[in-house]
Amino acid sequence: MADTAGSVSTRRMCSVPEKLQLHLAMVALQFGYAGFHVVSRAALNMGISKLVFPVYRNIIAFLLLLPFAYFLEKKERPAMTLNFALQFILLALVGITANQGFYLLGLENTSPTFASAIQNSVPAITFLMAAIFRIEKVRLDRKDGIAKVVGTLFCVAGATVITLYKGPTIYSPAPPLNQIQPDSLTSTILLSLGDAKGKNWTLGCVYLIGHCLSWSGWLVMQAPVLKKYPARLSVTAYTCFFGLIQFMIIAAIFERNLDAWIFHNGGEVFSILYAGVVASGIAFAVQIWCIDRGGPVFVAVYQPVQTLVVAIMASFALGEEFYLGGIIGAVLIVVGLYLVLWGKSEEKKFASKEKVMIQSTQDHGNNSRSASHIKTSLTQPLLPPSTENV
Repeated sequence: MADTAGSVSTRRMCSVPEKLQLHLAMVALQFGYAGFHVVSRAALNMGISKLVFPVYRNIIAFLLLLPFAYFLEKKERPAMTLNFALQFILLALVGITANQGFYLLGLENTSPTFASAIQNSVPAITFLMAAIFRIEKVRLDRKDGIAKVVGTLFCVAGATVITLYKGPTIYSPAPPLNQIQPDSLTSTILLSLGDAKGKNWTLGCVYLIGHCLSWSGWLVMQAPVLKKYPARLSVTAYTCFFGLIQFMIIAAIFERNLDAWIFHNGGEVFSILYAGVVASGIAFAVQIWCIDRGGPVFVAVYQPVQTLVVAIMASFALGEEFYLGGIIGAVLIVVGLYLVLWGKSEEKKFASKEKVMIQSTQDHGNNSRSASHIKTSLTQPLLPPSTENV
């Protein structure tokens, strides 16, 4: 007994550091993604092409993913067929080309803070798409189903407010970095940042909604593909590869200026390396680990932290202004996000209870049949052996 108690105590002590590691990893992940919003805006303001930037980003991401996908999933990866290739091309079109393209167009016309805020609606949009295509059931007779539907409505309302109502300026910090001389890589990047004055805010928000729709569509489309091709890293690597090809074709057609493919300063190099290595490589690996250890709901709960970090960074480094419409919309989206996540959590609890009840019913039925069989044998103990075996 003492040994058993000691082993249980040891297991509990060992589980605490892992939980702490998970929380630290998720906080670091949100900082990494927050930096990506800011660095991407820096790249655009420095004049880097919106077509060249994703090409270089996906080259780096693909080269990082390739060895892990090849070696770690060598045994479980099915053979490539024309059908799989077409599915990966479609995944790339939605999840890479449309997703990243709409994001850069939206970011150029809005700000990193609101780009991050609108992304909080992705879980709700994903649920809505899954419900439309009947991948996920909507149970309006249970509280989890009601929570998911109401959460989705909150997210849609929040995105609508951000898009259609900019409102008065609530907070306008004095940009402290205007006086810095661009004598270093950091100051060069910071000086290239700025708000979205003179841009089409509404159009930018529409692009960001297109980005969220593409992201959600990619998540929904992955589900049936992964059932037939159960190698997540390989699916992501193939998707990244075909997305890269698509961006290269589009860039070759529309980006005729060869000078756009050349790096002009250290800031552009840093932006592309950050996007490829941190946002696409390291962040993906950390997120996969966190989902495996903590679950998808645990990872999604941290999403609003990214928006908060972006807001702080944007206010401090960019001198970004905050508008009433954006704040109201962001709050509605975050409330909707947590309602959807709570609904998903409750749905899993209901599913677990139903599974236990079904298992209990089956066990009870098996026991009843066994008891009936035993009773029959005892009341007729003199049956011949040949009949008993039948």
